[in-house]
Amino acid sequence: MLKVILVVVALILLTIGIVWLIDRFVPKKLKPVLNIVLWALIFFLGYLTFDSVYGEIKFNKLKEERYKTVISKLIDIRDAELAHRTVTKKFTGNFDDLIKFIDTAKFIITQRRDSTVIDEELTARFGGVETTKDIVIIDTLDFVSVRDSLFGDDPRYKTMMNLPEGIGPAGSKFTLNAGKLEDTGIAVFEASVDKDIILHDQNKNLVAKEKEVMSVDGVNGPKLQVGSMIEDVTKGNWPKNLSKD
Repeated sequence: MLKVILVVVALILLTIGIVWLIDRFVPKKLKPVLNIVLWALIFFLGYLTFDSVYGEIKFNKLKEERYKTVISKLIDIRDAELAHRTVTKKFTGNFDDLIKFIDTAKFIITQRRDSTVIDEELTARFGGVETTKDIVIIDTLDFVSVRDSLFGDDPRYKTMMNLPEGIGPAGSKFTLNAGKLEDTGIAVFEASVDKDIILHDQNKNLVAKEKEVMSVDGVNGPKLQVGSMIEDVTKGNWPKNLSKD
C-alpha cells in the first residue's frame, strides 16, 4: 500500500507542477480549460490516496470481526475433538461421526486412591512372613454426557462444520482431517478454512497480502486453523487478541 500512496503523491505533485507551468507559459485563452482538467485530476488522485488508506483500515476491521466469529466455531470443533480423544484415544476427520459422538458418548468420572494389600507372592517366598505392597485403585464414580459437558442445551454443535452465517460463499464449510504422526504415532487433527473463503468478497490484493502475513499479532499463513496434521498441537494459529480462549 505504501508504494501506491507514494506513486499517487508523486503524481499529485507532478500535476501541481504542470499547473504552475501552464500558469506561466500557456496562453491565457487555454488556461481555464487546462486548469479545470488538471485540478480535477489532482482531486481524483487525492481521492485514490484517501481510498487506499481508508480501504485498508475498513478491510482490517472487517477481517478481525470475521476472524473472531470463525475462531469461536473452531474452538467448538477443537473441544469436541479433544473430548473424542479422551473417550476413544483418537481424533476423527469426519464431522458426522463427531456429531454422533457428542450425541451419544459419555465421560467416565473416576477417582484414584492409594491402598496397601498383602503381596501373596513375596509372603510365600519369605516363609509366611506377611509382606505388603502399595497399589493404586481407580473407582468409577459416574458417567457424564459429553454433550451436556461441552454444550449444555445449545445445539450449535450440530452445525459446527458450517462457516458462520454471512461469512464465505453460501454453503462454505470447514475442512477437517485426523490421523497420526508417522514418526511417533501420536494422534493429531486439523480443522481449517482458507482466508480466500472468509474474505471472498474483499479486495483481492488485500486478501493476497493477508495470506502472506507472518507476525506475532496476525493470523499467519493462508488459512485460519486449529490443530495440525504435521505436529502435535491442538491450539489455533491466531493471536490472543482475537480470542479469549
